[in-house]
Amino acid sequence: MFIDIHCHVCRKAGPPRGAGYKLGKPQAAHQAFATPDQLLAIYDHLGVERGVILPVGMVECHNQTQSNEEALEICAQYPQRFIPFCYIDPRAISNSADAPLGDMMQYYKDQGCRGIGEICANLPFLNPMVQNLFRHAEAAGFPLTFHISTRFDHDYGIYDDPGLPQLETSLQRFPKLKFFGHSQPFWAEMAPLDTVAGRAGYPKTPVKEEGALPKLMRKYGNLHGDLSAGSGCNALTRDPEYAVKFLTEFQDRLLFGMDICTPPPASAPCPLIDFLLDLRKQKKISEAVFQKVARENAVRLLGLS
Repeated sequence: MFIDIHCHVCRKAGPPRGAGYKLGKPQAAHQAFATPDQLLAIYDHLGVERGVILPVGMVECHNQTQSNEEALEICAQYPQRFIPFCYIDPRAISNSADAPLGDMMQYYKDQGCRGIGEICANLPFLNPMVQNLFRHAEAAGFPLTFHISTRFDHDYGIYDDPGLPQLETSLQRFPKLKFFGHSQPFWAEMAPLDTVAGRAGYPKTPVKEEGALPKLMRKYGNLHGDLSAGSGCNALTRDPEYAVKFLTEFQDRLLFGMDICTPPPASAPCPLIDFLLDLRKQKKISEAVFQKVARENAVRLLGLS
């Protein structure tokens, strides 16, 4: 019923990783990613068909590194359940704005990768190396999942200012690149920010006035929404009435996701699934909208069979 556009797994239980997320709730550090079997037990319980593995290759979090090859090996072992993306750091090869990142992209595309991400380099969107990454991703025909940060130190994620002006410039410069937006600073922009500090959190106030995000999605057809993690779920549940309008208007560019970073019990609930199912049951969203967000957009955008 669902395709998870944003998942993380490790081949086997390994060393501790950074702060994580468990089905809508932030978690403390020092817990490893779920193994494939642990995540598949959750999928089977919740009705999730497949998941897109986003390798964690960021140098900002040294205890979270993972190779693209590990993700490809997992997908080869479970070809009917996992889909690989590749992580390509904008600083790769030569730490320069003219690095031939397209060569790496083509290699991993030939290995079966369907996109790039989750990009977490702690550089501004308009940094020349980040722009170079976007340029090559557009040429390769890869969608790109990004994580936004509000700071430059002790953090991971591409930096943008309040209102997402650097993202807007990138959307303008690379109109054929499908951007998959993710993280608190992205989804907090559903409504005008009460405080700048609120960008890093989970706003609970109703959407009385549209923020930068819906305006950008309306203006740029290459911007998509990765609804994973507490940030994506909160963006909808903070105002269920507005969520219905948002889901309906952008039904072709929103993608269900979970972003489980720790191994919770296989029987744990998923607030986003419950929320979407409830909207469908109450006929607040149509069956067509539900199916697009739950799985069909992922099938179409990633070229899945």
